[in-house]
This record gives sequence, C-alpha cells and structure tokens, in this order.
Amino acid sequence: METGTGRRLGRLGLRHAVRRTSRGTSRGEGDLDYLFMLTYGRSGSTLLLGILNSLPGFLIRGENRDALHHLFLYHQTCLEERDRNRVADDSTNPFFGIDGYPEETALADLRRLALDTLLRPEPDTRVTGFKEIRWYQPDLPEYVAFLRQVFPGARFVVNTRNHDDVAKSKWWAGNEKAPETLARREKRLLDLAADLGDAAYHVHYDEYVADPSTLTGLLTWLGAEYDAERVAGVLARRHSF
Repeated sequence: METGTGRRLGRLGLRHAVRRTSRGTSRGEGDLDYLFMLTYGRSGSTLLLGILNSLPGFLIRGENRDALHHLFLYHQTCLEERDRNRVADDSTNPFFGIDGYPEETALADLRRLALDTLLRPEPDTRVTGFKEIRWYQPDLPEYVAFLRQVFPGARFVVNTRNHDDVAKSKWWAGNEKAPETLARREKRLLDLAADLGDAAYHVHYDEYVADPSTLTGLLTWLGAEYDAERVAGVLARRHSF
C-alpha cells in the first residue's frame, strides 16, 4: 500500500465494455460504471462527493440510509430458502415455489430498481453510485459482494479523516467511545478495501484539503484528469452542515 493520498489499494481503468443483461434498460444500464464511497459520519465525505460530481459524466448520489442493504437481505433470504427447499414445486409444500427463485433475473431487476429510483442516471452519466456512512453491518463483506453482483465492475473509494477532529464534530462530540468506534469502523473499511484490491482506493480528507493535488491519483484511477481550478471551485463552497 502506498502512503499519502496515493495510498491506493489498487488501480483499475474505467470499464466501457457493454455489460447489458438480456432484458436491458432504457437508461443505458450496460454503458454505466459504478462507484460507491465507504466512510463514516463527519469524515468530509460530502466535500469529496462534490469533487466527484464536478467530474464530467459523474453522478454520485448522497446517502440513502443504507436502503440497498434491505434489498440485500431480501435477496439473501430468498436464496437461503431456495437452497433449503430444493424440492418445493408441489403446492402441498409449505414453501411452494421458492425453489424457483431466479437469482440472475433478481439481480438484473434489483439493478434496474436501484437505477430507476435511487441513482437515476442522466443521459450524459457514465459513472453513478452513492456515498454512505453506514457501513457497520455485521455482514459487510457479504453485502459488498452483493453490490458487486448487482453493479458489475463496481469500485469503492474509502474516505477517512483524523479521528480527533471527527470525534469533536456534531453527534460524535461528547461520546466517550467515539475514538474506539471510529478506529473499529475504519479498520473494517480498510480491511475490506484491501480484500477488494484493484476495485478500491483510499483517500484521506486532511491530505487532500491541505494539498488538493494529492487527489490526482484518485482521479487517474477513475479515468479523469485533475483540474486544479475545478477542484478549487468545489473546495470554496460550503458542504454538509
């Protein structure tokens, strides 16, 4: 792992190969790339979101209170019950029909649902996704694996910040367990990113705020160019609360 914002956990060029399902969508689903931000609250992630959305063709949505995790649990439950009840094609069986749960069809339809309702890419969008601060589920590795199934080629940027500063901010302030909680959550994110290899990249808020050019590595990984004027314009605007 490199140091600084160059602490990338891998490099992967944008995938422009068509990834269409047999059913497709009118939103150009097969031409999209997917990017998700893994972080925790008060890490400066909304600022990074603004920088990403200043890139041509990028439309990364904000937090959704972990909404897709509910879809993961639905999908996981159906798969588990299907595998547990392999012979359920008789209407006298209490699990009648569950053995026919179509995994590939479900994944395609879940992707379409997320695109049409949550991500809503625009005609000029080529990279979409969302940032979220709620990545502390016990089943985090399995959930991220699900996201990679739903969104082929998905990549993940991990955003971290100095824990002392985070612990003084908003709801963390006064929480005596904040340092311990932040350390635990950050370690899980970095361990996960290490497992993702080329599909993950780590940046640190304090570094790119002090020297925005340290974002060059991230933008190169994303197939974009670093534009100092554009980034400065984003940094000059107030983000979050």
